[in-house]
Amino acid sequence: MSITPPPAAAPRVAVVGGGPAGLMAAEALSQAGIGVDLYDAMPSVGRKFLLAGRGGLNLTHSEPLEAFLSRFGAQRAALEPLLRGFGPDALREWAAGLGIATFVGTSGRVFPVDMKAAPLLRAWLHRLREAGVRFHMRHRWLGWAEGDDAQALRFAAPQGEVQVRADAVLLALGGASWRRLGSDGAWLPWLAARGVGVAPLVPSNCGFDLAPTPAALAAVPPATGWSDHFRERHAGQPIKPVVASFTGADCRTERRQGEFVVTASGIEGSLVYAFSALLRDEIARAGSATLHLDLLPDRAPERVLADVAHPRGSRSLASHLKSRLNLGGVKAALLHEVLDREAIKDPARVAATLKALPLVLAAPRPIDEAISTAGGVRFEALDARLMLQSLPGVFCAGEMLDWEAPTGGYLLTACMASGRATGQGVRDWLASGGNS
Repeated sequence: MSITPPPAAAPRVAVVGGGPAGLMAAEALSQAGIGVDLYDAMPSVGRKFLLAGRGGLNLTHSEPLEAFLSRFGAQRAALEPLLRGFGPDALREWAAGLGIATFVGTSGRVFPVDMKAAPLLRAWLHRLREAGVRFHMRHRWLGWAEGDDAQALRFAAPQGEVQVRADAVLLALGGASWRRLGSDGAWLPWLAARGVGVAPLVPSNCGFDLAPTPAALAAVPPATGWSDHFRERHAGQPIKPVVASFTGADCRTERRQGEFVVTASGIEGSLVYAFSALLRDEIARAGSATLHLDLLPDRAPERVLADVAHPRGSRSLASHLKSRLNLGGVKAALLHEVLDREAIKDPARVAATLKALPLVLAAPRPIDEAISTAGGVRFEALDARLMLQSLPGVFCAGEMLDWEAPTGGYLLTACMASGRATGQGVRDWLASGGNS
C-alpha cells in the first residue's frame, strides 16, 4: 500500500506510545493525510511486541467472531464495535499487505509463516516512514504543560525537557507490566488528576503464589507455598494434561483443559492465565482462591477409584499408581503436598483428590511480571471516538483502556483494533473542526 505523505499545512497529531496500538493509530491517521509525530520513551518502538514474538508471534485467533468476542468478558460491549471494524480476518489481510503470510496452528492461533515479529515490524515501520510519520525516540511523556491546554505536552528527551503542542493527542501508553520495555503506568494518576475516570491497574494473564500446602505447614520449620521438598524437586516442571476448574461466589464453575508450570512460589502458564481474572478477583474479595485440578481428565471417577482401591500387595503406593494409572512424577508428588499421611492411606480420598486436587492461591504475582494488565481508563470516560470527555482533543487506545483478555491473539488484536479506531476518531474530530 502506498500512502502519500501529508502536506505541510496538514494538522499534526502527537501519538504517545510506540506499541501496536500507537503504531496502528499512526497508520490510520497517515492514511487520512494527517501528520503524525510519534513519541516513545524507549530507544526503539515495539519492544514488547518483539519480545512477545520471540517464541512465535501469535497475531490473532481463527475461531468464529462470536466466540472471539466472548473472550473479552465484561467489556465485550465496549470492544465489539472496534473488533468488528478490524477483527482477526482484517488483521491477517493487513499483515499480508505488508508481505507477511500467516497460517493457523493446531490450536487455532494465527502466526506469521516465519513465526517472527521482527520482519513484520520492519515492514510496518517502513510503511509509516514512507507515509511521513516522524518518530521521536527516548521521549518520555511527563504529562501536560502548565495551564488548561490539553494538547500541550511535556517530554523528557535526550537534550532535556521539551514541550510540544499538537492539534490532537493520542495516548497509547500501555499498562504497567514489563516496565523494562517501557510501560510503567505512570500516566494513571496524571489522567486521574485531570478528572478522567480510571480503574487501578492490576495484573492479568499472571501467575499466582500458593498458600502453604498441608505438606509445607507440616514441615519443621513450616515452609511457605510448596514444601521445600516439593519445590526443590519440581519447580520449573510442567503439569499436563489436566483440567482445571474454579467455582466463584456466584456458584458458576469454569472448566478448561491445558497445562501449567510449577514455580518456586506457586503456578503459572497458559492454563493459569485463562483463569487469572477470576482468581485475582476472588482473592481480592475473599483473601484466597481455590483452583481444582483433575489430574486424570481422561478417566472417569469410578475407574480411578477402582484402580486406586485395587489390591497392591507389597507394592508402594507410588508403584501402584504408576502401574494402574500411569501416574508419577510431579502429579504423584502433588498428592503428597495436599494429603497428610492418614489421608494418603484412604483409597477414596486419594481417588477423589486425583480428580479434584485443591490448590489454594494466596496472591497474584507482582504486576510487573504479568503478561498484561487490567484497569486503566474507564470506557465511561470516553466518547464513541475514544476521546476523553473531560479533555477534548485527547484520545486513548490499547492496553491503557480498562479491558482484559486471555492470551491466544486476543490481546494483540484488540490493541490494534483500538488503535485503528482511535486514529479514525481523531480524524473525525479534526474534520469537525475540533468540536467536542
